[in-house]
Amino acid sequence: MIDLRSDTVTKPDERMRKAMYEAEVGDDVYGEDPTVNRLEEMAADLLGKEAALFVTSGTQGNQIAGLVHCRQGQEVIMESQAHLFLYEAAAMSALAGVQIKTLEGKRGAMNPAEVEAAIRGADIHEPETGLITLENTHNKAGGAVLPLENMRDIHEIAKKHHIPVHLDGARLFNAQAATGISVKEYAQDTDTVQFCLSKGLGAPVGSIIAGSRDFIKQARKWRKRLGGGLRQVGVIAAPGIIALSENAERLKTDNANAKRLADGLLNIDGVVIDNEVETNIILMNLSDSGMETAVFLEQLRDNGIIAGGFGPGIVRFVTNNGVSEEDIDETLSVVEKIVRG
Repeated sequence: MIDLRSDTVTKPDERMRKAMYEAEVGDDVYGEDPTVNRLEEMAADLLGKEAALFVTSGTQGNQIAGLVHCRQGQEVIMESQAHLFLYEAAAMSALAGVQIKTLEGKRGAMNPAEVEAAIRGADIHEPETGLITLENTHNKAGGAVLPLENMRDIHEIAKKHHIPVHLDGARLFNAQAATGISVKEYAQDTDTVQFCLSKGLGAPVGSIIAGSRDFIKQARKWRKRLGGGLRQVGVIAAPGIIALSENAERLKTDNANAKRLADGLLNIDGVVIDNEVETNIILMNLSDSGMETAVFLEQLRDNGIIAGGFGPGIVRFVTNNGVSEEDIDETLSVVEKIVRG
């Protein structure tokens, strides 16, 4: 099967499996796992932050940020299609006791003036704004890269109002691969950052959250409260070291394959691409083809290709390190055959 559902479906390669087998381990709850410590130091250095923490998932990292930054009854500002809002089971409300204020963005980017206007707290009838979150790349906007200038403008507004900024950078390294702007430069316009090791970077599990030493000290306690205090966790941290040291550069291949797929799809009558393909996500609109999404996906699977539904008439393809140029060409051939009937 050619699996284009997500870059989360990647499997660890032989280098990672060997590293897992050979990993030096210790009890991470006591801070004694040398492999985890090395991974966290490497990640903090890459992001230009004082410290970092290995967490089990991107969702856990994002929720820890909310729990540390916010008090119950506060409000968090985020873009209306943010992963944090749509796909994390209302965890920030359930766990941190905050409510979400959404702003409609353009390709995932909120208007800084609208962000400033949305900040609340002076009126006793209103919640205080406790956090502003950004997402880069933006999943629902089709892997759109958040412009650095937009991030800087929002961060300046946040600093003026003494509000922290958290970046959901699940696919931040795809942004670096697309623009040449380092993850450190993106991270400097945030107080805290989360990124996934288990997406395009190819590790089997885990994410990183980074920020100040004080933030990470508090984050470590919240990770424990959430059941994320693991023990000899170096066996799953070891692939993360390879992901950061060896796999970030190859994300350019995923981005290039996504562009190859998008260009080919545009040559098929009845197919429309809904997003400007900058990174590794393509949103194909079937509305003009007359096909139902479920029927298309079923026929795609029957022909050895898996993709995902992403709303009415929308199919999402995500390139990853298990997908080759030949797989892209095969996918184009199958899609054309299905759409033409």
